[in-house]
Amino acid sequence: MTRDIDTQLQQYKIQRKNRGCLLIRCPDQPGIIASISRFLFQYNANIIESSQYSTNHESGNFFIRIEFDCPSLPDQKEEIKTRFLGIAEKFSMEWKMTFPSDVKRMSIFVSKELHCIRELLFEWQSGDLMTDIVLVISNHEDARELVESFDIPFVHIPASRENRQDVETHQMKLLEAYAVELIVLARYMQILTPAFVEANPNRIINIHHSFLPAFVGARPYDRAYQRGVKLIGATSHYVTNDLDEGPIIEQDTMRVDHRDNIDGMKKIGRSIERSVLARSVKWHLEDRIIVDGNKTIVF
Repeated sequence: MTRDIDTQLQQYKIQRKNRGCLLIRCPDQPGIIASISRFLFQYNANIIESSQYSTNHESGNFFIRIEFDCPSLPDQKEEIKTRFLGIAEKFSMEWKMTFPSDVKRMSIFVSKELHCIRELLFEWQSGDLMTDIVLVISNHEDARELVESFDIPFVHIPASRENRQDVETHQMKLLEAYAVELIVLARYMQILTPAFVEANPNRIINIHHSFLPAFVGARPYDRAYQRGVKLIGATSHYVTNDLDEGPIIEQDTMRVDHRDNIDGMKKIGRSIERSVLARSVKWHLEDRIIVDGNKTIVF
């Protein structure tokens, strides 16, 4: 199984060895796209995909994602990034240039409920999530058999309010040792400390089992049932120190009615959670998200 996934990743890296991606946020003004296009043309780069968004009617910010193919890219990555600094300074850009062949290294945190991690592993196995899942950390043993069947290291670290600091110190050492670039909370039922969150800005994706901002915190299905809601949903977001209030990446809903009890709503909700989380992770891995304050622009 691991051999097949490794083969898929190697093929993906080879196919995209000449591919680059630019994500930019800056004040809106004339000449931005023209300057970027001229710069890429100097390297004989071909623009494969370009998406942009402007908030002229609000704060006057400009957002753009450009994916390009450049034959000389493998040997000139650092030169291209360095020379782009001149354009970035001219237009006061917040920017990053990434390369799809540099596959991101991901860790999954999970507790007892396994539906979300199953979905991520299935998407990964089928080649729809191009990432290197290097580590799974859990405060319970429930996921061990599943994770180890994929030959992924599984680390059990019992966690509680009393030992949270020691737990996170251990987790941070593991994340550093495995060079993790993205942390996915696949129903990890522990609140992260401010220090942990601040060490990983916009690198932690959580799935919340309700359509935020409604029913934040614990037991949302119980409260939704008591309110007699007609729609239930799930929300994925980047984690911040404001509980369940980080920048929202993706949401979805499904209709319910008076015939659905709490267990039935949870079953429907789990289905939504799986797909919402998988889409969010995929978009992050493909560098399709720009965080703008407490919002996201998803291209």
